[in-house]
Amino acid sequence: MSNALNEIEGLMKYYTYILLCERNKYYVGHSKDVDERLKRHLNNTGAKFTSQNKPIKILWKQDFDTEIEAIRREMQIKGWSRAKKEMLINGVWK
Repeated sequence: MSNALNEIEGLMKYYTYILLCERNKYYVGHSKDVDERLKRHLNNTGAKFTSQNKPIKILWKQDFDTEIEAIRREMQIKGWSRAKKEMLINGVWK
């Protein structure tokens, strides 16, 4: 790989995010581009959950230097209660 490509990849960010969906449900995911991923969810080319529970808006996101960090955070948050997710969204929990 060229040095320029390595430098570009080093600048790439990954995100863990929480969406508010219909029926007041939350969806937790990860992506390189949250806005583009939201578009895919809205077009029913994202996750099965969001094809059945239309996303309304992005409530929260956190950036990471590596995809594995974003995936680990996603898995952590998915294991949380709704109340704990709401504390994270509201900035009470980190």
